[in-house]
Amino acid sequence: MSRFNPYEENGGSILAIAGQDFSVIAGDTRQSLNYSIQTRYAQKVFPLTSSAVLAVNGFAADGKNFVKRVKQRLERRMFPFYVYNILAGIEEDGTGAVYSFDPVGSYEREACRGAGAAQSLLQPFLDNQIYFKNQTLAPGAEPFVPGRLPLSTVLSLVVDAFSSATERHIEVGDGLEMYVVMAPGRSADDLTAEEAQQAKEWPSELTVEEMESLGDEQEEGKAFRVFRLSRPLKRD
Repeated sequence: MSRFNPYEENGGSILAIAGQDFSVIAGDTRQSLNYSIQTRYAQKVFPLTSSAVLAVNGFAADGKNFVKRVKQRLERRMFPFYVYNILAGIEEDGTGAVYSFDPVGSYEREACRGAGAAQSLLQPFLDNQIYFKNQTLAPGAEPFVPGRLPLSTVLSLVVDAFSSATERHIEVGDGLEMYVVMAPGRSADDLTAEEAQQAKEWPSELTVEEMESLGDEQEEGKAFRVFRLSRPLKRD
């Protein structure tokens, strides 16, 4: 007799990176079960407020329900939600922040975090590029400090991470959605200006749109800005 299991693993991956005055959070759009692709567009990244965006991964049905409950305040239920969450946004001091959560509620603030089917591919890459692990300083160079990379570099790293993951993991692919949360007063020229989008390091096929306010009140001149970026990934 088979053992009852209320969950299933629906593949896909998510990640987030914190900057000095911004944060970037992303997820692919493929939803699968074992080797079967259920849909090529399943949203994994959800704006919660004007300064925070949540990415969920694991059991897709639980993920959607969890986001709904978070927006309405959590209620009790018999089984825990089988979702791995990453929350990205801006702290009260204006710095970018990333918090990772496991299904039982443990959490940690980090400079970056990857989760999901391709975590074993994403996290070592982030450790090297964001935490500078296994990198050697050049003579006379300043020490590496996580969270100091410019936005254009972070976007390129996110695209490279997911593009590589799609080549190696069948449960990741189809499309990439990214959200950029910016601190109040920060210029968005390095994201929206034509010069920035024509720069050599700008990822190809990347579209940018600014999100409308979610309705939470913000003082004039102190408003957060949230942008949605998307591009296709490998569909095989």
